[in-house]
Amino acid sequence: MSFMRGDLLTKTRKLVKGLAKAEPVWLKAMEQAPPANFPRSDGKIKHISLPEDVYVKRFFQRHPQSKHEDAIKIRGFDPVPARIFGLRVLELKEQGVSEEEAMSVADMEYRMERKAKKNAYSRLKKIARLQGKMPPPNPYPSAVKEIQAEEKKYVHDRFHNPRTWKLLQMLKEECAAEAQDRMRGGGW
Repeated sequence: MSFMRGDLLTKTRKLVKGLAKAEPVWLKAMEQAPPANFPRSDGKIKHISLPEDVYVKRFFQRHPQSKHEDAIKIRGFDPVPARIFGLRVLELKEQGVSEEEAMSVADMEYRMERKAKKNAYSRLKKIARLQGKMPPPNPYPSAVKEIQAEEKKYVHDRFHNPRTWKLLQMLKEECAAEAQDRMRGGGW
């Protein structure tokens, strides 16, 4: 049936008229109330853009380190700082502020927020040291440091696992044996 044009209803009608198939029970009901025809897509994916995307790009041009530090948290509900920056610029523009002034105000707010977060964490560390406790983990770590913290246990395991050491010793012994065989046979 794939060589025929049309939907299921037209294909089935053609097969029934050509006596290639017995008339199905559902054909009359489907002719009375045919299914809806949905338009076909052209196969191209349409680019979705938001109004603040222009300012997000400019934000990343001004703060390239933010691409790694302010990674999108899929499970998080808070928007990333770049989106907040873009939305703040749009908000200021709606209030009648020029684009350059709006961007400088939003940039200043971003820098102040980052500085406040760093100061808050340094105060937490000082308080913990005064109390004789371990400092708390950084609540605002960079994405790179988060990934390194996750991988740290695997890296540690790689160098301190006894099974890994046994495999390494076996590989060294095999390499040494192959080198001796080459020297005896004069393979070079």
